[in-house]
Amino acid sequence: MNERFNPAMFDDIAKKVMTAMPPQFGQVREDFEKHLREAMQSVLGRMNLVTREEFEVQMQVLAKTRADLENMADRLEKLEQEQN
Repeated sequence: MNERFNPAMFDDIAKKVMTAMPPQFGQVREDFEKHLREAMQSVLGRMNLVTREEFEVQMQVLAKTRADLENMADRLEKLEQEQN
């Protein structure tokens, strides 16, 4: 299982699907629930998704990098003007 996903998320989705199935299905329900979780984990794992927290951290890194780049561009422009 991909460590980025919270297993409780899969449990919640599986429970919602299971409540829609009639209780008379018994063992079929349990098997379906197990396979549904496995299928969801497999599909989401292949999507290479990131958590919201990881996304926010990368956004902060990008913002700092942009600010640093703009600062360096300004400094370079000033240096070029001083040489001319």
